[in-house]
Amino acid sequence: MPRSDTGPASTDGGGYIRPFDTLGMEDVPLVGGKTASLGELRGLLRSRTIGVPDGFAVTARAYRDALSEAGAWAELKMLFDDFDPADVAELSRRGARARDIVYAATGGERLRGQIAAAFRALAASGEGPVSVAVRSSATAEDLPTASFAGQHDSFLHLRDEDGVVEACRRCFASLYTDRAIVYRINNGFDHSKVALSVAVMRMVGSDEAASGVIFTLDPESGFPDVVLVTGAYGLGEGIVQGSVDPDEFYVHKPTYLEGRRAVLNRRLGAKQVSLAWRPGKGGAIRTIPTPKARRQRFCLSDADVLALAGSAIAIEAHYSKLAGHPMPMDIEWAQDADGALYVVQARPETVISQRDADRMTTFRLTGTGEVLTSGKAVGEKIATGPVRVVRGARDLEAFRPGEVLVSTATSPDWDPVIKIAATVVTDRGGRTCHAAIVARELGVPAVVGAGDATQTLIDGQTVTVSCAEGETGRVYEGAVPFETEELSFSSLPRPRTKVMLNLAHPDMALRAARLPSAGVGLARLEFIIGEQIGMHPMAVAHPDRLSPKVRAAMARRIGEDISPRDYFVRRLAEGVGLIAAAFHPRPVIARLSDFKTNEYARLLGGRDFEPVEENPMIGFRGAARYDHPLYADGFALECEALLRVRRDMGLTNLRLMVPFCRRVEEGRAVLEAMARHGLKRGEDGLEIWVMCEIPNNVVQIDAFSGLFDGFSIGSNDLAQLVLGVDRDSEVVAFDFDERDPGVLEMLRQAIEGGRRNGRPVGICGEAPATYPEIAAFLTGLGIDSISVTPDSLAGTLKAVFEAEQAEAP
Repeated sequence: MPRSDTGPASTDGGGYIRPFDTLGMEDVPLVGGKTASLGELRGLLRSRTIGVPDGFAVTARAYRDALSEAGAWAELKMLFDDFDPADVAELSRRGARARDIVYAATGGERLRGQIAAAFRALAASGEGPVSVAVRSSATAEDLPTASFAGQHDSFLHLRDEDGVVEACRRCFASLYTDRAIVYRINNGFDHSKVALSVAVMRMVGSDEAASGVIFTLDPESGFPDVVLVTGAYGLGEGIVQGSVDPDEFYVHKPTYLEGRRAVLNRRLGAKQVSLAWRPGKGGAIRTIPTPKARRQRFCLSDADVLALAGSAIAIEAHYSKLAGHPMPMDIEWAQDADGALYVVQARPETVISQRDADRMTTFRLTGTGEVLTSGKAVGEKIATGPVRVVRGARDLEAFRPGEVLVSTATSPDWDPVIKIAATVVTDRGGRTCHAAIVARELGVPAVVGAGDATQTLIDGQTVTVSCAEGETGRVYEGAVPFETEELSFSSLPRPRTKVMLNLAHPDMALRAARLPSAGVGLARLEFIIGEQIGMHPMAVAHPDRLSPKVRAAMARRIGEDISPRDYFVRRLAEGVGLIAAAFHPRPVIARLSDFKTNEYARLLGGRDFEPVEENPMIGFRGAARYDHPLYADGFALECEALLRVRRDMGLTNLRLMVPFCRRVEEGRAVLEAMARHGLKRGEDGLEIWVMCEIPNNVVQIDAFSGLFDGFSIGSNDLAQLVLGVDRDSEVVAFDFDERDPGVLEMLRQAIEGGRRNGRPVGICGEAPATYPEIAAFLTGLGIDSISVTPDSLAGTLKAVFEAEQAEAP
């Protein structure tokens, strides 16, 4: 049963005040979800290094009594009878009147006196002058199926009794903001049955430190096994309002709970400004530009990230136990000037966690267009519409359904307009800003933190916004065609043959992990090195051999990392680690780098280390490089990163694969080099596979089987070498056909040779997805796994299942 609203209370004994330490989740009817949660957290985190600031609640009973004593209920009810919330002007008029009614009703001396006395008691309980945050807490908010986030007012850095009382009254009145009125109507809440409590809490001095938001799942894909910590300098409102692009950090829950304390992945945000209270006449919260040097540093140390993640995992476990089912959480944190960390809010995540886990709608562009701007993708969808640049309230009035809302940032007052937008694009903001949260809740795709959208995009211009290409959302010129596909996982067949995925982009991993695959048959290191690192491994290992111009470019790229080597190893480990974590404990096979010399030469510093070859396709690539003086030091960096994934991150589901290994002796030399760098086959369960993509791999498969744990057929290279066709040549491309009898015979020999030696054999080319007859052929031969791109998975599952059924007696 809920605790009585009349005690225990503060020293005035008036009954409208409840200290946080007397509250728990059973008190939601009295103080709302936000404040009840603060009381619950005070108890939960008492023994941890991260705490919850002290404070008190002004109960919902105070709100109800004040309105009853003022006789306000009848007029409030009348205001919202027979009311169309789509009429923006009328919504504004009635909302303003309702706020006036509540504000006037809550100004009585009895309530004022109790708030002032509670504030004095809180001030007396600490050292020095007190500064508090005053936050609204509705009795129907922060529920597992609804979120009122950002709909009611909050006030920061109040330092005197009159200011706190005034802020409490304005919080009570904010129950009738336009956005809150619309939200209640749309979600079937009776206005008169939703009350508001106010939390008064000691401020954490994050003005001079950092603050942010934590999700205990990935807020885009819904992947449940990570904690996402976002952070920026100054007060947390900067992140929520979307005025800054925050830093982001991922921590993998399962390996964290096994004792492997490591940041899985991190992304540096722009952190353009910080919000901070500054003294002066009356004091004020000001927006302060962040110095460039500070912007280029992460706002949190790894130790702080891991401490926050550990507390978030404990909070999620506690609330899940209370609910009797998994309860992902949305948590706000703040860091004091002395470095101490605090949780200042925790509520259930109410959008992604409510999604049907059995279904996935995929969007895919089928055409191309010029990219006008890009930012962080929110929503995994694609939408097309005319641009409407919104710079103020007057532009909002002109907004029409189906338009693309473009702005510097959004505010909670814009929620009714976001609901009718085709999509949202903002200059600033991260994946936990207001625009992202509301767009996600409304099912509207958004691109946030684009930087220059309001300058680049023009009113009336038709654009296509794609959030279906990984972490980066892109705005294309014109109406680019796209298609959608509805997948029901339970309706897909489950063949005996393992069907796995080919992945190059780590940012796609968390989404792809939802698909019913057997793991990752091919994770390419080239994309991470080429696109996310961009520096040649030998240039990283030997910066002394580079020109001053190239060294300066590398220095700009690495940011706060100590050296190019540290940057390279960290970024590669985090890229591979994100893929391995997404599919954990399913196997992930990462192929060592397989750039050709002309591709390596395009990397920063690459031209100083790469020879010029007439035919790079069959030149200095793959296994030939790893123990060669021209690349051995670069290969050592690859091994260091992969060892970090398995040893430090604890992701032992990661297997490694050697590409383009021409001879048995070459394979032996590569294994010895890997062992010297800590990657010894069999140690800690490490499996090392080899690509079967050269005819000699097939001819000598018995000998290769003595060295490696498995084979993955690269049908593209194998076919071109069997047929003698350069698949990159447009002139002879017509002769490249993986269905040729000679190629099929090589596939047969490879599979039978692997089975003869007790070695698993898979295929990671696109031939089985492109040609169902090849999938049937491979299945009939008893291949162990088939690995295809995510958009080919459903079709391949069906083709393989049908082939198995046809083979059945």
